[in-house]
Amino acid sequence: MLVIGLTGGIATGKSSVSKLLKEKKIQVVDADLLARVVVLPGTKALKKIVKEFGPEILLENGSLNRKKLGEIVFNDEAKRKKLNAIVHPAVRWAMFRKIIEHYTGSEKYCVLDVPLLIEGGLWKWVGQVVVVYCSPDIQLQRLMSRENCTPEEALARINAQMPIVDKVAYADYVIDNSGTHQELSAQVDAFVEKLDKEIGPLWWIGYILPFISLFSAIWVLVTRRLLRKKPNSRSLADKTK
Repeated sequence: MLVIGLTGGIATGKSSVSKLLKEKKIQVVDADLLARVVVLPGTKALKKIVKEFGPEILLENGSLNRKKLGEIVFNDEAKRKKLNAIVHPAVRWAMFRKIIEHYTGSEKYCVLDVPLLIEGGLWKWVGQVVVVYCSPDIQLQRLMSRENCTPEEALARINAQMPIVDKVAYADYVIDNSGTHQELSAQVDAFVEKLDKEIGPLWWIGYILPFISLFSAIWVLVTRRLLRKKPNSRSLADKTK
């Protein structure tokens, strides 16, 4: 099974690509969704958060008061790091369990939808990195329209993230979402077709002999760790082919 890391920037269209992949029956593991699951009442992560930040970050029903917690960590980098140190490992373990679940289900692909795939270093642990890109001007206009905010407010949110052009440098494949939804859908179709051609009959071999598939996955991860310590230098045009 090929594990693909999907990422992008705010308002570049990552969620749209994720939805299109799901429509094609490709398994997508949503890191944002898991981040909510791992802090549900009764979970170890929530207990650690309460221990660190106090019971005042809970609602009356025992669930996490995200707004209250956000107010605590928003302008305090030290507290934000403590929160991330609790939540991020829990999310990664949840993602790993989902990958194993899809692997044992004999899926050809599994897509990890992770906003901070590059920043968190997870790009080194996937078979391919896919970045959803659009030009900075279009990104700004889409964010202003979506959030009904001023150019200054939109730019502040965009600048708070890793620049999308920097993320492209880490990509094995780029989906350019600077056009229409129909054009985006066509690019997703082309990407899936490319994956099918690359995997070919190897998927059936892995299905019949699981240890070969497992060895292949380990080999990909080891070589990526050893050889891809830095972003690659291929151009944006090359990565969209």
